[in-house]
Amino acid sequence: MNINELKEAAAVSAVDFVKSGMIVGLGTGSTTYFAIKEIAERIKDGRLKNIKGIPSSIQTEKLAIEVGIKIVTFKEENFIDLTIDGADEVDINLNLIKGGGGALLREKIIAQASRRNIIIVDESKLSQVVGTKWHLPIEVIPFALHLEINYLRQLNGNPKIRKRKDGENFLTDQDNFIVDCNFGKINDVNSLSLRLNDRAGIVEHGLFIGSVTDLIVAHKNGVAHFEKNKMPDEIFKFTGLIQR
Repeated sequence: MNINELKEAAAVSAVDFVKSGMIVGLGTGSTTYFAIKEIAERIKDGRLKNIKGIPSSIQTEKLAIEVGIKIVTFKEENFIDLTIDGADEVDINLNLIKGGGGALLREKIIAQASRRNIIIVDESKLSQVVGTKWHLPIEVIPFALHLEINYLRQLNGNPKIRKRKDGENFLTDQDNFIVDCNFGKINDVNSLSLRLNDRAGIVEHGLFIGSVTDLIVAHKNGVAHFEKNKMPDEIFKFTGLIQR
């Protein structure tokens, strides 16, 4: 299977956990695109009824409305039954790096409000330690941008302001900047997370720790579902990333 077929296979498998009457958190990105389309298809053919979605970005909201998913907000609903979202990198301890699409703040809010948080990835997103394959996105308010860049340099993060394809600065849905940092392998995610959380000018960062309840991995040999209480090594045995 090619990369899009792997993404779609993971997404369809995750949608099997969506039941009628649920409030569903809708992630952002190329993998969750397939999940949103699949949810809409099941609503259309009657397999799912009375589904309400809470989107993690303006982009996702537009897509959900376009395909016929009813959108609600946290003003109307204060919890989410199940969220389906992707990740840029997943490590052996189920830590994530997210934010490649710039929606990390809303994605983290949705993850925290979810009773079940299903992350869907293809095998290319797996690594033994986060930071191996992906730089860490950090959302910074404009007022503090250069102050926080200097701080991130002190942490050896090699910070770079994210740009759009036209060369202009990328802005989040909250009109903040994204600073992408290359810390290399992040062996102590908790320590780095605390240091970033302590900075007033940093709105949020892309380290998601302890938020995953389920991981669905699409691999050339099929699709596998792993629950949080399973041994993480099983994920890597499945893909052949490590051998036991």
